[in-house]
Amino acid sequence: MNTIKDFIIIGAGQSGLSMAYNLSQQNKDYLILDANDCIGAPWLKRWDSLTLFTPTEYNHLPGMKFPFPKGFYPNKYQVADYLKSYVDTFNIPIEFNQKVTSVTKVNGVFDIKTATSQFQAKQVIIATGPFHTPYTPACHVDIAEGVTQLHSENYKNAEQLQDGDCLVVGAGDSGVQILSEIADTGRTAYFSGTDQIKAIPQTFLGKTLWWWFTKIGFLSVNRYSRIGKWLSNGVQPVIGTDVKSLLAKDNVIHMGRTLSAEKDTITFQKGSISTIKNIIWATGFKPNFFWIDGISFDEMNYPSNYRGVSNDVEGLYFIGLPWLYTRGSATLGGVYKDADYLMKYISNNSEAQANLSQSAVLS
Repeated sequence: MNTIKDFIIIGAGQSGLSMAYNLSQQNKDYLILDANDCIGAPWLKRWDSLTLFTPTEYNHLPGMKFPFPKGFYPNKYQVADYLKSYVDTFNIPIEFNQKVTSVTKVNGVFDIKTATSQFQAKQVIIATGPFHTPYTPACHVDIAEGVTQLHSENYKNAEQLQDGDCLVVGAGDSGVQILSEIADTGRTAYFSGTDQIKAIPQTFLGKTLWWWFTKIGFLSVNRYSRIGKWLSNGVQPVIGTDVKSLLAKDNVIHMGRTLSAEKDTITFQKGSISTIKNIIWATGFKPNFFWIDGISFDEMNYPSNYRGVSNDVEGLYFIGLPWLYTRGSATLGGVYKDADYLMKYISNNSEAQANLSQSAVLS
């Protein structure tokens, strides 16, 4: 059994690293546990042409600027390199290949178990992000074995595909970006999903989208306000892809929603196709926090909390969830605000506990 840490952070992405920076500044005894084998692994696993839709000036983690010129949109490799440099710069302690299987609080101390180890901490910060279990529609099991099927999590580039037509399912950012890349290969690219996609450009009137978001206060609207509730519950727009032009291409065919499949034949709202040789499921992820004992969940299966403070378990915190408090909560350059809030909450709570203990001794 390891010694009891003041804090254990679960997850070494941008959210976990932001909290680690704050804990280091407070000289806390902490450790990060991460399921991957290196920093930046979740970024490196994504498709090769991925770039952020936020420019450099909106990608800074606390204490260290993102090292590219203003207005530059970094790719996934540059993000991974930045995170590695961040860890090295601040000497952040991480144990890799530690996929946490359970978190349980016993007699005031958290027991954290992985497949190979067990850890203990006085407080725990869950920073595993929102993307856990890839979701694929049930009909995928009815499709012929000869059809190549990839979830967007595992898609790298078009070289993974066999010759022939390709179907891309999903109308979010990942879906339309991958559809655009597939269409550029010249093959027939079928698209399944709504064609009523809200799309906004990365720049407008010479300014970046995020400059406008900052100016109008969009990034600071909190989820508990009237407009925040409306925005967080609505369909998120696709950023930076000209969807109208993409769907107008001769080799891009919109089929509506996918209804069913039987071997080589896939049926959509707009008909059936039997020539599809490749399918990319850009159908998102489902959260999985069921390995944490004693917590309740909201309607989206995210842990019940207020601004990252668990509503159920004292000393348990969450960071990096979408709309944890604002639109920027799960972004590279926005997570620092939630990290600052949690650090202040933790510090104030510790001071209150200390004063209470001192009062009890004096009495």
